Amino acid sequence: MIEITPLLDKQGKNPLYSQLYTYIKDQIESGLIAEGTKLPSIRELAHYLKISKNTVEAAYQQLLAEGYVDSKSRNGIRVLPLEDVNTNRDSVQVSSTKDVNWKRYRYDFNYGDIEWHRFPMKIWKKCLSDGLNGDPYRILGYGHPQGEEELREEIAKYVFQSRGVSCSPNQIIICSGTQPAISMLLQFLSLGGKNIAMEEPGYNGVRTIFKNHGCEITPISVDSDGLNIEELQSSSVNAVYVTPSHQFPLGMVMSVQKRMKLLQWANQNDAVIIEDDYDSEFRYVGQPIPSLKALDSGERVVYLGTFSKSFLPAARLSYIVLPTNMLEKQDEIFSVYSQPASPIIQQAVFLFMNRGHFAGHIRKMRRLYQAKHKALVAAISLYMGDRVSIIGSKSGLHLLLDVKDRESVQLIERAAENGVKVYSPNVHWMDSERCPASFVWLGFGGMSEDDIEEGIRLLSHAWFGSP
Repeated sequence: MIEITPLLDKQGKNPLYSQLYTYIKDQIESGLIAEGTKLPSIRELAHYLKISKNTVEAAYQQLLAEGYVDSKSRNGIRVLPLEDVNTNRDSVQVSSTKDVNWKRYRYDFNYGDIEWHRFPMKIWKKCLSDGLNGDPYRILGYGHPQGEEELREEIAKYVFQSRGVSCSPNQIIICSGTQPAISMLLQFLSLGGKNIAMEEPGYNGVRTIFKNHGCEITPISVDSDGLNIEELQSSSVNAVYVTPSHQFPLGMVMSVQKRMKLLQWANQNDAVIIEDDYDSEFRYVGQPIPSLKALDSGERVVYLGTFSKSFLPAARLSYIVLPTNMLEKQDEIFSVYSQPASPIIQQAVFLFMNRGHFAGHIRKMRRLYQAKHKALVAAISLYMGDRVSIIGSKSGLHLLLDVKDRESVQLIERAAENGVKVYSPNVHWMDSERCPASFVWLGFGGMSEDDIEEGIRLLSHAWFGSP
């Protein structure tokens, strides 16, 4: 273990943690702190430098985020090879700049984050490199309007094995994210300006696309087992957007009985169901739930999937699975569209899947997120007890807290004063004032188990005065 002796200017403009981080980074890059070196523990270095443990921890976390060091249980914090730093740096820049005020918050329960440090960067880099060795005409041009056929074949295999969706590659359209996919579908299905039903509350990102296309939105309430089918039946819509496997944002799963009723409604009304299966890979309680599309014998469900949660947001890849009765119209519409996703990225993702890395990555991330989820629920129980209720705790990368007899505005402010960033879910209600004032949103995908526990401890202290 090496001795770290920076000259810290406690009266300077730069925060102490930033000075410490810069010193260690420079020492690593110059070779004065060698690969494999074990850094002092947070407690030891804080005591030696006569600074707070939070300051040392913040510096270490920035080094972790940028790939200069790695932290493993019982092995301490050790310096990584510089070539690992260079390959990891691009992936972590997104997380370090996601909020212009990121330095203010030691713990950020942001929903959009994923586990960057466990991403197989070397494998992904090789897939990118190998992908560039393919047919230049195919990978350097605009690409197939529907997306590269090899990738669509891999997706068809994946959705069948994981979600029970039986489809051909010709039914699949590659898109550059869920919102562009929705925009494309509205044009494809001639739904612009029409009346569309969606869950209330529901994903604001999709609601915004509907509004931008002039659609009138009919909100349908959700029960403990999903969409209220009776409300839908009494409406005049012939299209509905749903998240049946993990309702967004409340987290319930639509029951099989309701799924069958929803399909029956669509068949009787010549209606379309848009199923957004955005994070079905991460279910922690019970057996995996079949997709709505897997039960669809009447060809009424348009299925949406994404690589943003299961793989990498920066890949900007999602996909649509169309019913077979729409294929003729598909050829007519998409023959004049350019493919929005990069053929180079598509080829690299194809290689990643074809070589078996994707299935292994999903298994690893499922175990990792399940452990984080367990740590979050356990910390809430330990530090907050019956002063809060957990909403939506069986799957996904977020949950909601109902903090009894409190309001989220004050809760968020008090959290921020203690260095913790939490959020209100109210944007996902059509009328934000209808969101219960006591609801607080916690995402955990990008946080370590230790940070999750410490963040919840600080929240408890901020909200309830607990130790």
